[in-house]
Amino acid sequence: MANINLLPWREWERERKQKEFLGQVVGILIVAVVVVLGIGQYLDTTIESQNGRNSYLDRKIKLLDEQIAEIRDLQRQRDDLLARMRVIQELQGNRPVIVRVFDQMVQTLAKGVHYNKAEMAGNTLTVAGVAESNNRISALMRNLDGSDWFTDPNLKGIKEDPENSDYGEQASTFDLSFQQINPNAPKEEDL
Repeated sequence: MANINLLPWREWERERKQKEFLGQVVGILIVAVVVVLGIGQYLDTTIESQNGRNSYLDRKIKLLDEQIAEIRDLQRQRDDLLARMRVIQELQGNRPVIVRVFDQMVQTLAKGVHYNKAEMAGNTLTVAGVAESNNRISALMRNLDGSDWFTDPNLKGIKEDPENSDYGEQASTFDLSFQQINPNAPKEEDL
């Protein structure tokens, strides 16, 4: 047995182990590539899915933004309509007041006085007229001050008008302003 050479067998065994090692390395590389590609595909699918969700949310957000803008427009229109309704209600509520103001102007008119012009700005009434005498203008102012519907009569100007054919030589023209109040309106203390 002295002639048995074990060296080729060791070489073959080394070559077999080397081939086996290379096969394992190639197998591990293939598995690693498959795992990396699988993970990449999974991540791509997850990203696409999330992008789909994001685009869905963007569409819904745009739709909600449009609806919010529409709601704001409707609220603006509602506020405009409510303001118009308040104005109409105030006008409807003030309609009898205007009639009452004219009635009170007639009731407080002193004998020997007539109005040529009457203007109302807010709650201030301004009248221009002619009176028989200055005493008649004073009586008119007392009547206005005693009225429940008028207050603060203020004589702005008075001029003699001796050529007045209606009242004679003592006639005077006058400008007078006074405030209109509503005695039926709730007072601030009641509110």
